Amino acid sequence: MEHPRPPLSFVLPKPAELSGVEASGFLDGNFEDLRDLLSRASNLTSRLKHDTSHLNDRLLHLRTDLTKHAVSWISTSLSAKNSLDDLKLSLESLSLVTSLPRSRTDAVRKQELQQLVDELCRIQNRRSYLVTALKLESLVGDLEDSVFHPMRGRSMLQDRVFKQERFTHAVKTMNEIEEVLGDVTRHHHSQWRRLVDTVDSRVDKSLSILRPQIIAEHRTLLSSLGWPPKLTFSKEDEGGREVSTSSSIPNPLVLMQGDQKESYSQSFLLLCGLQQLNTLKEKRKKLHKESSSGVGLWAIDELVIPVATRMEYHFMKWAEEPEFIFALVYKVTSDFADGVDDLLQPLIDRALLVSFSAKEAWVSAMVQMLSCFLEKKVFPGLIEMCKEKTKHMKPEGVSSWFHLVDQMVTFDKRMLIFVNSDTCLSYEGSSSVAAFSQGMSVMGIFCKRPEWLKTWGKIELKDAYRKLKEDIKKEKAWVGVDSEGARLGNESNSQSAKYVLSTRDDYKAPFVAESFISRTWTLIDHGLSIPTNLPRIQFVRATATKFLWYIFKTLLLEFKKIDLSDYSSFEDSLVQACGPINTARYLESKLREWSDDLVFVEMWDAEDTSVKVGRETEVSCHGCFFGEELKSLVELETNWLMEIITVCLQQFDDLCGDHFHNNAEPWEDEEVITVSRDVAEALDSLRRELSVLQLNMNRKDFLDMWRNLAEGLDHYVSCKFFAGEAVLLRRRFEVDAEALMMVFQPYCVRPGAFFPRVREILKLLSMNEEDKARLRGALSRNGSNCLSLFGISNLSCQLVEQFCRCY
Repeated sequence: MEHPRPPLSFVLPKPAELSGVEASGFLDGNFEDLRDLLSRASNLTSRLKHDTSHLNDRLLHLRTDLTKHAVSWISTSLSAKNSLDDLKLSLESLSLVTSLPRSRTDAVRKQELQQLVDELCRIQNRRSYLVTALKLESLVGDLEDSVFHPMRGRSMLQDRVFKQERFTHAVKTMNEIEEVLGDVTRHHHSQWRRLVDTVDSRVDKSLSILRPQIIAEHRTLLSSLGWPPKLTFSKEDEGGREVSTSSSIPNPLVLMQGDQKESYSQSFLLLCGLQQLNTLKEKRKKLHKESSSGVGLWAIDELVIPVATRMEYHFMKWAEEPEFIFALVYKVTSDFADGVDDLLQPLIDRALLVSFSAKEAWVSAMVQMLSCFLEKKVFPGLIEMCKEKTKHMKPEGVSSWFHLVDQMVTFDKRMLIFVNSDTCLSYEGSSSVAAFSQGMSVMGIFCKRPEWLKTWGKIELKDAYRKLKEDIKKEKAWVGVDSEGARLGNESNSQSAKYVLSTRDDYKAPFVAESFISRTWTLIDHGLSIPTNLPRIQFVRATATKFLWYIFKTLLLEFKKIDLSDYSSFEDSLVQACGPINTARYLESKLREWSDDLVFVEMWDAEDTSVKVGRETEVSCHGCFFGEELKSLVELETNWLMEIITVCLQQFDDLCGDHFHNNAEPWEDEEVITVSRDVAEALDSLRRELSVLQLNMNRKDFLDMWRNLAEGLDHYVSCKFFAGEAVLLRRRFEVDAEALMMVFQPYCVRPGAFFPRVREILKLLSMNEEDKARLRGALSRNGSNCLSLFGISNLSCQLVEQFCRCY
C-alpha cells in the first residue's frame, strides 16, 4: 500500500534561517581550494542560473494550476450556494403559501415566481460574468507572462526554438482570448463593455510588443536564407544602362532544405496567424471592410520589402525611362511567382486562410511596391510639369505623362494575363479589366489620388481637342463615300440585309466620323483601365462625355453652314447635309453598342445608385450610360431631317400649289389625260431630290425621311383638295395623285399605304351615284360612326360631308 505523498510547501525559507555553516558547506562541497574556486566559479554560476530558470518555470506552472483549481473550486461553490439558496426560497414560499388564503395565493405565487426568475437570471448572469472574467484573467495573465517575462540564458539555436514556441503559444492564447471576446460581444456586448475594453487594452499592449518581435525574427530568418536575391547585371548597353545576362533570377525559397525550410514554415505560419487574429479583431469591432484590394498577406509583404529596397536603386536610374522599371518588376514577379506558389500556397491552406492565393498575393505586393515608388518619386515631378500656370501645358510634361500612363496600362494588362494564365480566363475586352482588382493594378494610384485623376482627365481632353481640330481641317474630312460606290452597294445588298449597318461605309459617314469614334473610344478605353467603378465613371464623364458634347457642337455648326433655301443648288446642299446626318447616326449606333456592354451597364447602375442621377427609365435611350448624349443626338438628327422635309414640301408647294385647289381648266372629253404641267415639274424635282438623298444618306435615316415626307405630302394634297373653291376635275386629280404615289414606287411595294388620305379621296371619287346616296343617308343618320363601313378611317366626318355636298 502506497503511502500518501507529503504536501508540497510553497513557502520559501527566510534568509535568516539559512545559517552560514550551510553556505560554507555548500562552497566546500563544490570547491577544493582557491584555485579551484577561480577556475570553476563561472560553471557553477551557469548551473545555478539554469536551476533558477527551471525553478521559475516550475513556479509559473504551479501558479497557473493554482488559478485553474481556484476557478474550478469557485464554480463548484457557487453552484452549491445557488442550490441552497433555491431550496431556502422554495421553503419560504411554501410556508408563505400555506399561511395565506387561497384567493391571494395565486397572485402571490405569480409575483414570487416572477421575482424568482429575475433573481435566478441575475445570479446566472453574475456567475457567467465571474467565470468569464476569471477565464480571461487566466488567459491574459498567461499571455503577459510569455510576452513580458521571456526566459534567457539559452544557446542561439535553443533560443530560436524557444522563441518560436513562445510566439506560437502567445498567438494561440490570443486566439482563445479573441474567441471568448467574440462570444461576449455577440451575447452580452452592452452589459460587459468595460470587461471587453479592459481585456482589449491589455491584449493590444502585449500585441504591440509581440508583433515587432515576430516580424524582426522573420526578417532575420529571411536574411539568413539569402533573401532578397541579387539582381545580377553584368554588362551595359550603348546608353549605359545595365542589362541582365541571365534568363531568370534564382529563388532562395526554392533552395531551402531541412531545418531551414521548417523554420521558415513556422515563421510564415506565425505571421499568417497574426494576420488572421487581426482580421477577427477588426470584424468583432466592425472595422473590417471587404474590398477588392484585400488580397495581401503580411508574410508575403515581408518578402517584397527587401526586394523593393534593392530594386529602388535601379528605379532611380530609370526615372526618365519607365519602360525599364515596368520590365524589371514584371521579370522579378514572373520569375519568383511559381516558387512562391508551390512553397507558400500549402502553408496558406495549412493556416486556414480562406480565399487567399499565394500567387495573387505575391503579384499584389509587387504591384503595390511599384505603385508606392511611382506615387512618391515619379508622379509629383510630372504633376509640377503639367500644372496649368500658363495657357498651355508644357509639351515635354504632357508627352512624359502619356508615355508613363501607356506603360502603366500595358503593365496592368500583362499582369492580368499572367495572373489568369493558370485558368481559363483571358484578357478579352473591357470586362476582364473591370474584374481586375485595385490591389493588383498599378492604375489604382488614380483611385487613391482624385486630384491626379482630375489632372489626367484635363490632359487627355485637351489633347483630344487638339487632335480633333487637326482632323477637321483636313481636306477630305467631310467627304463620304462616292455616289457610284453607294449606288453599286445599294444594288448588291440583299433586301434582308439592307438595314443591317455596322461600318462607317454602311452609314455613308464622312472620314471625320471615324476620327470622332476613335478619339472618343481612346478616352473611354483609358478610363476603363482604372480598376474601380466610381473613379472610372468620373474620368469617363470628365473626358469622353465632354468630348462627345464638343462633337455635337461641331456637327451642329457644320449643318448650319448649309444653305437649304437656295433652290438653284438645292441638290448640292442636300449632299452636304447628309454628312452631319450620317455622322450623327453612326455616332448613335456606336454609343448604343457601347452602352450594351456589361461594363457600361455596371457603371450606369453604380452611378445611378451612388450619385442618384435622375433618369426617365421608361425612355429607351435614357436607360443606359450614354442616355443624355443619345437623347441629344436623336434630337439633332430629327431636327435636321424635319428641316429637309420642310424645305422639300415648301419647294413642292411653290411649284404646284395653285394646281391642286384650282384645276377647273377647260377639259375636253379625251380618253387619255396626262399629268398637269406644274405637277409634273414638282414631281420631277421631288424624284431627283429623293434619288440624291438615297445615294448619300444612310438607309435608316432615308427610310424615316421619305416616309415622313410622304405623310407630309399626303396631308398637303388632301388639305389642298378640300380647300379648293371650284369643283375639281375627278380624272385630272386621279392622274396627278397616282403620279405622286408612283414617285415613291422605288422605295416600297405599295406606295398608296403611305398616302391614306389621298387614297380615301380617290375612293370617294370612284363612287357611283347610288353609293354616294347611301353614304349621305348614313351620315345623316349615324354621323362619323358609319365611315368605317365604307372603308374610310383617315378623313373626318366634316370633310366627307363637304365632299358629298360638292360632288
